[in-house]
Formats: sequence, C-alpha cells, structure tokens
Amino acid sequence: MEVKLKYELEFPIHASPSLLYQYISTPSGLSEWFADNVNSRGELFTFIWDDSEEKAKLIAKRTGERVKFRWLDQDGDDTDYFFEIKIMEDEITKDVSLVVVDFSEEDEMEESKLLWENQVSDLKHVLGSV
Repeated sequence: MEVKLKYELEFPIHASPSLLYQYISTPSGLSEWFADNVNSRGELFTFIWDDSEEKAKLIAKRTGERVKFRWLDQDGDDTDYFFEIKIMEDEITKDVSLVVVDFSEEDEMEESKLLWENQVSDLKHVLGSV
C-alpha cells in the first residue's frame, strides 16, 4: 500500500462558527455537503457516497472549533489516516475560515484537493455563504 501524504487546505467562509460547527460535527450536517448520507452510532460514523461506504471513528472534537475522524479499514481497525476540520476565527477581523487536514496518495493529491474544494463549495451553498 502506498504511503499517503498529509496536506492542509484553508477556505474562507461567511458563517458563524457555531452554525458551521453543526455542519461539520453532526451526521445530518455532514449529509448536507460532505457525503450523500452519514450515519453514526456513538463515535462510529459511516460515510456513504453513491456505491461506496467508508467508516471512521470520531477521535477528537472541541465544540465550536474542530472535529477529527480516523478512518477505519474493512475489518473496523484504525488506519494511520485521519481527516480534521477546524474552524478558525480571526480575533481582530472576525473572518471565519475552515481548515481541512487530510491525506492523499501523491499521484491523487490534486484530485483530493479538488474534491475538498467541491465539497466546501457545496457547504457554502447550503449555508448561503456564496
């Protein structure tokens, strides 16, 4: 299996951190923009896209600030890979940004970044922040 590389993206978003947090931390919020459907049982989240399904465990969250999910393999065991979504608010300007930390194989890096750009664009539409 090829080693994945970590990358970070930042997206300015015109929305309050508390509203934004609902869209990054709840199954119903994530279903609006991140995946076609999201189910959860406690800390275990199932993300469904078209004909694929991925499972991840919620390993960290700070209300109003961030969530971090660790991907699980087919056997339900932890992998080395996670994705994290952080809400950053500039103390002076009050500008809000969404920071995404994720991993991708080197030859799929551009495609992975473009996928996040499309998903965050969907989030902006849902929020009316376009």
